[in-house]
Amino acid sequence: MDAGYAIQAEGLVKRFGETEALAGVSFTAEAGTVLGVLGPNGAGKTTATRVLATLVEPTEGTARVGGHDVVRAAHQVRRLIGLTGQYAGVDELLTGTENLLMIGRLLGFSRRDSRARAAELLTRFGLSDAAERPARTYSGGMRRRLDLAASLVGRPRILFLDEPTTGLDPRSRTELWDMVRGLTAGGATVLLTTQYLEEADRLADDIIVLDRGRLIAHGTPDELKAQVGGHVLEMRVRHEGDTAGAARLAAELAGAAAEVREDGLIAVAITDPAIMPAMVRRLDDAHLVLTELSMRKPGLDEVFFSLTGHRPDNTGTEAEADDLDAKEGAAA
Repeated sequence: MDAGYAIQAEGLVKRFGETEALAGVSFTAEAGTVLGVLGPNGAGKTTATRVLATLVEPTEGTARVGGHDVVRAAHQVRRLIGLTGQYAGVDELLTGTENLLMIGRLLGFSRRDSRARAAELLTRFGLSDAAERPARTYSGGMRRRLDLAASLVGRPRILFLDEPTTGLDPRSRTELWDMVRGLTAGGATVLLTTQYLEEADRLADDIIVLDRGRLIAHGTPDELKAQVGGHVLEMRVRHEGDTAGAARLAAELAGAAAEVREDGLIAVAITDPAIMPAMVRRLDDAHLVLTELSMRKPGLDEVFFSLTGHRPDNTGTEAEADDLDAKEGAAA
């Protein structure tokens, strides 16, 4: 393994009984970058994070974080990392200041240093005015900011963010994105698991895509989008009953799978913009009336659909109680 990487995983396998949550996953993350880990519920994102954070041991394979083996040198790894899970891990009965003081003391800081670090982080995350209020009075966005602040008390070089923005409103999500950019600008390495494709597109330098415990794609956001094609054609027909027929014609002409979304919008990746007028003629010949037609550059949504045949389930962590990630958490 190359010691120049902040995170390295090679052939990671993790089984929970008969369930294989990770099936030979390998990837790396360079120092000072954001590695986005995409995948639907049960893809193995949380399992990978738990292995790297030394919370569970892999069944097979090896991983190094900050140059240390996560099994043989777990103590050294823990001194280098911070972890923010899917749910805010703050003590709701303690104030913001008390939460951070507790973390500092557990990390071996003096009372004075703990208080100074707490004040610094509360200011940095815009929580100074609420510092002496119990965390139970915080909004969801404030709790997530406090949770992130808690993970930074020990000045970690490597930070694991496991779906940190699930359930946040758009404003709070944007604020957290700004904080992540600030962390990497300061030299930190971030592993970000997410179901929000926009989040990965905006933050990640590199992305790996997991599905059913396997790595199915790896590259920069632009490299992954290039796999789909040059453009995405979107259209809608007047009569709902004609949607399936229009999708079949679109797929035949484009030579790619056509996706029909819940609102009846048909989307298909195309490599030649000249297909657009040809599509109109083909649908007109079939007496299918269009009410909407547009062409745009592809996004990570299309990448995910092209790789897996479905879109990620963005219903949030509540849905994970019925899939692999629930088993991951129970086993840990």
